[in-house]
Amino acid sequence: MSPEMVCLLMLGGLMVAILSGFPLAIPIGAVALIVGLLAFGPSVFPLIYALYFSIIHNYILLALPLFVFMGVVMECSGITDKMYDALFMLVSGFRGGLAVITVFVGTIIAACVGVVTASIVMLTAVALPSMMKHGYDKSLASGAICAAGSLGILIPPSVMLVIYGPMARISVGKMFMAAVVPGLFLAFSYCFYITIRCLLQPELTTVVPSKERAIPFIKKIKMLSTSVVPPMFIILSVLGSIFAGIAPPTEAAALGCLAALVLAAAQRKLNWPTLNNLLLRTLNISCMAILIGAMSVAYTGVFLSSGSGEVVAKLVMATPGGRWGAFIAVMLIYFILGFFIEWIGIFFIMVPILAPMAPILGFDPLWFGMMICINLQTSFLTPPYAFAIFVIMGVAPPEFELTTAEVIRGVIPYVILVLVTLALCVAFPQIILWLPSIMIK
Repeated sequence: MSPEMVCLLMLGGLMVAILSGFPLAIPIGAVALIVGLLAFGPSVFPLIYALYFSIIHNYILLALPLFVFMGVVMECSGITDKMYDALFMLVSGFRGGLAVITVFVGTIIAACVGVVTASIVMLTAVALPSMMKHGYDKSLASGAICAAGSLGILIPPSVMLVIYGPMARISVGKMFMAAVVPGLFLAFSYCFYITIRCLLQPELTTVVPSKERAIPFIKKIKMLSTSVVPPMFIILSVLGSIFAGIAPPTEAAALGCLAALVLAAAQRKLNWPTLNNLLLRTLNISCMAILIGAMSVAYTGVFLSSGSGEVVAKLVMATPGGRWGAFIAVMLIYFILGFFIEWIGIFFIMVPILAPMAPILGFDPLWFGMMICINLQTSFLTPPYAFAIFVIMGVAPPEFELTTAEVIRGVIPYVILVLVTLALCVAFPQIILWLPSIMIK
């Protein structure tokens, strides 16, 4: 079979299989096996076997279950409730203040958790009832929760960065540092948007009555110190050890797990039944991710071994506009795939094919990779896949009568803000590259 035919069968077969509704790992593995047999015959079995175990035995990916465990421990610690209550006392008197608090808390959670599901579940449970109680527009409230919760996949320690780094042969530590400024910039832009919109459309929100905020200053400071300082301890234990060169990401993830366990124990939320449940949840999430990864690595192995990767590369390189035209084509591919496939499948399928093009096009591989990761923020917010929307719809209390249409209206401005951030990172690449450049080796 020609490389062009294999490329057509694999890409077309993948789209058809995904639409079948089966869990992602099954159609990816099935397409790899069937097309591999057609292209290589029985010799495809040792190829798939070797590729499968290459990801299972990848030491760096050990950080994946560790960061997932850290996230689920943080979710059970109850610190999110305390943090939201403390910040409520400070800025809830401003119009749109509760939505801004939601983004701020989501940013801190993102730096502690790194798992979108946990972030959105926590924010929905804590922030949505408060905003609904105080008369916030449903689209504004749900959009802020979805956008803030999705930051967990970009702001380190992010599972997305842990996976991208080894696949693109880039230091995960540098990926972590490169994601800090863009992630914080996105959070700031979300807060700025909420503030401006609430000033222009005051009917979307209400100001929290002063009686609800009437707490002595000393008590406010105590609430802040006991709710914000502990998560900062976890953030510093992970990112600080990586930035200072004390520990690589896998060992830093273990430090983060220890810090999260200490915090949960200090909050009296940790016992043997809870720990057993946390370990089972970690196993479930990690096995799902690694199975998708293993099947996707087999898929890309067959794809690249047949020469189909060169077919895609030639098509991208032939895009009008030179290297920037090719770059836009790559960004469009990731953006469109985000409408239909979850990010982990996109990564394992497309990164081995498209990441090697960065040096060929004359782009810094670290900058190129971060642009892809920022781009995929939109995959959580863009229907029909829109994972963040599905999570909030599944968790939101039925008495709020939240509709999918209201949530979609709420997330559209944040998709635009992500695209604006991408444009700024093109114009000012140091947004991504500055912090890694000063990182202690």
